[in-house]
Parts: sequence; C-alpha cells; structure tokens
Amino acid sequence: MSKIRLIGDFDAEVVAHIAILQAIQLASNDLGCQIEIEWIPTSSLENGFEQKLSTFQALWTVPASPYKSMQGALNGIRYAREHKVPFLGTCGGFQHMIIEFARNVLGLSEADHVVENPTSSLMLVAPLTCSVSEKTHTFILTHGSKVADIYGDFEIVEQYGICNYGLNPEFAPLLEKAGMRIAGVDTDGETRIMQLINHPFFIGTLFQPERSALKNIVHPLIRALIQKANQ
Repeated sequence: MSKIRLIGDFDAEVVAHIAILQAIQLASNDLGCQIEIEWIPTSSLENGFEQKLSTFQALWTVPASPYKSMQGALNGIRYAREHKVPFLGTCGGFQHMIIEFARNVLGLSEADHVVENPTSSLMLVAPLTCSVSEKTHTFILTHGSKVADIYGDFEIVEQYGICNYGLNPEFAPLLEKAGMRIAGVDTDGETRIMQLINHPFFIGTLFQPERSALKNIVHPLIRALIQKANQ
C-alpha cells in the first residue's frame, strides 16, 4: 500500500480539502490500488521534516494558503524536489512550489508571496491582473511537456478555486532557464502550470484539478500522481 501525505492545514470548510480526499479515492479505485492518506500540518514540518516525510511515496501541497507555517510548507516541497518524490502542488501549493525553487535553487532568498510579505523586495507571487476565483478557464498545454502527455491533449478546461495570486511574469524566464518549465498557460498566455524537468513527477497548477471529484470524475493528473506513487 502506497502512502500519500497532504501538506496543509486541514479545514473541513475548505471545498478543496474535501475534494482532494474524494479525488484520491476515485483515482486509486480506477487504478485498482490502495492508498493511505495522511494530513500533515505545515507547522509540524518546521523541524525534522526529512525524517517525517521519509516513509511516503507521494506528496501533495494543498490549497488554502497562507499556511500556518510557510517554512513548513516550503520544507515539504523541498524534500519532494530533492529526493525525487512524486509531487503535486495545487493553487497555494503551486505558488509555494515556485517560491521554494526560487529560494533554494536560484538562491533568491528574498523571493516571496505578496500575502505573506507585502513589503518584499522580490515579489515572486503577485496579484493576478484579474480575479479568477471559482471560474472555469481554458488552458493551452506545452507540446512535449509531461503534463500534455498525461492529459493526452493540448487544450484543457479546468476550474480555479479561490485564487487571486500567481507567478509574477517577470520571473518566468529565470525559472524556466533553471529547469522549472512552463507546462501550460491560459488563453491570455499567463503561466498556470509548471513542471520540474529531471524529476519523475513534480507538477504545480494554479487551478484545482481536485474539483473534478465533485463531479465524480477521475482526474488525469491525480491519477498519474497515484500511479507514480505505486511504481
């Protein structure tokens, strides 16, 4: 039985948190496998995170940020990146995925989130030009990307959760050059999906693929994460 750890501060009132549990169950049923799910509060990863995460086959940093501990969330993401653990970051998880990469790979220690630190000199995660909260959009996937291979298509339709922040486009070329590649954009060309090259599965989406579970649909990205965890 594979184990997946959900990094975030569980709240039964958050739609995404309930949907994630349903989405994992749908995907594991579809694959005919069993998955053990465990939530880990971000504050518990502030110290000793490597030992705490060493027995899990996949990690998912979930929506509903700001987290109780930003550093704890970043530590979990770093562990997945450095130890080649299959990883998915959705909404807030995506935002913190790129912050972790900028800080620890690019050496941009000041890289930050406008909500966490509105006076930061390096605002990597900034307000979107317009709110996309609870909206459904079309996204164009990058040819040759792992994400396009998973979907088996180059144009998809997905739903956001409560989302008003995303990648500051000024930093996209810098991230891409270092290996955090754009895997999908919206119809305005704004980055909405990124993936890390030279990693078996390290993907972040600003939208919430888990919302598919609310319609009893097995989502390809979540199915692929579970499949990778079982290899």
